[in-house]
Amino acid sequence: MNFNELDKHKIGLGTWQWGDKLTWGYGNGYQEDDLKFIFTGSIELGCTFFDTAEVYGSGKSERLIGEMIKETGKKPFIATKFFPYPWRFTVTSFVNAVRQSLKRLQIDQIDLYQIHWPNPGIPFDLYARGFKAAKEEGLINLIGVSNFHQNRMMAAINSLDRYGLTLAANQVEYNLINRSIEWNGLLNRCQELGIKVIAYSPLAMGFLSGKYNSQNHSNSYRDARYYHLINKLQPLIAIMTEIGHQHGGKSASQIAINWCKHKNTLPIPGAKTAIQAESNASAVSWDLTPEEIILLDEASEKAAL
Repeated sequence: MNFNELDKHKIGLGTWQWGDKLTWGYGNGYQEDDLKFIFTGSIELGCTFFDTAEVYGSGKSERLIGEMIKETGKKPFIATKFFPYPWRFTVTSFVNAVRQSLKRLQIDQIDLYQIHWPNPGIPFDLYARGFKAAKEEGLINLIGVSNFHQNRMMAAINSLDRYGLTLAANQVEYNLINRSIEWNGLLNRCQELGIKVIAYSPLAMGFLSGKYNSQNHSNSYRDARYYHLINKLQPLIAIMTEIGHQHGGKSASQIAINWCKHKNTLPIPGAKTAIQAESNASAVSWDLTPEEIILLDEASEKAAL
């Protein structure tokens, strides 16, 4: 396996919730002051990888992070994403998008710049040339993709290679009830090539925390994604809870995050409160046993998407 600079990060913070009202209800129960505590607290606890995107809150997530960087003087590792709108089909439009993210973030260089989703209508060569132009101007450092299956990822790698560029990361959904990247070979291929898998939704949008059941729902978007599994999830949650007791009272959420760590991925759970951020950050400072990993693997297969 090749060395990857991202391996030094054991956990990150996903910031889809920051400014997003539709899915996460930003402004209802949590707001900017709460996020400031999360920002500083996460960094103090060693969680210095922050993942955002230009479309999160229509740019609000990037702007909030930028304001907090300026206010505190603390600069975490910043990963953000380019959204492949169909009208963005030139190198200039790609570089302009990078510049707009930098402006919102109030920084000089993006540590990891990712394509948010593949766009079958636009050859990846366009993005490869955009990455090259942005790197030559010093606007970005590492290169990543997100939601790319194995064939698309390999095509992206080949395209980048033609310009002397390498792929550092592939960000995909990965958790105890969505293990598709294990079963389709993507996780193994990434590990063979030294590409870091960044695991978004490691808590399955909260469904692995144990707080949802047949009487307690999430919102419509998250329910549509996971609620049909709610009854199948309960035996898995019970096992996670028992394992947590064996580790001094760790929560089901911490078990889920630690499991992702043991699969050699970089989990990026979100947080709406400082307490959640602290719980997330402390989820990777200890280790599940090999026997517990096997137990969780077996139980998760019965509750998988």
